[in-house]
Amino acid sequence: MDRQARQNGVKPTAAHLLKGQQGEDLAAEMLRQKGWKIAERNWRSGRGELDIIAWENERLLVFVEVKTRAYDAFGGPEEAISAKKINLLQRTAGLYMESIGYDWEIRFDVVSIILDDRHPPEIRHIEDAFFPT
Repeated sequence: MDRQARQNGVKPTAAHLLKGQQGEDLAAEMLRQKGWKIAERNWRSGRGELDIIAWENERLLVFVEVKTRAYDAFGGPEEAISAKKINLLQRTAGLYMESIGYDWEIRFDVVSIILDDRHPPEIRHIEDAFFPT
């Protein structure tokens, strides 16, 4: 379900929610296979939510936004991340860092997933997708 539909009051269907959960599960598994340690999934504070928080290594904490779509006819899923969403992710990440007393190196990544029932999942990991402000 796209942002415009949500802004118009259209609620996500169970199928949309399931596809999003499947995408997050695939992203978390891909990161684990790379040797990352998942610290949190779906961490919330106020209006913000962080899909995946993971340690790439002992000194690098990565906040991962997962975007899942059924197709990419109108651009990749990662293109749905607005400046407003980036700002919210950055503020929420700051709250998470405060909550664990962490003030070192961080990064913001995006995992873009196409889940088309006719093809294997297409997963793209975009490192340094945007920079902390």
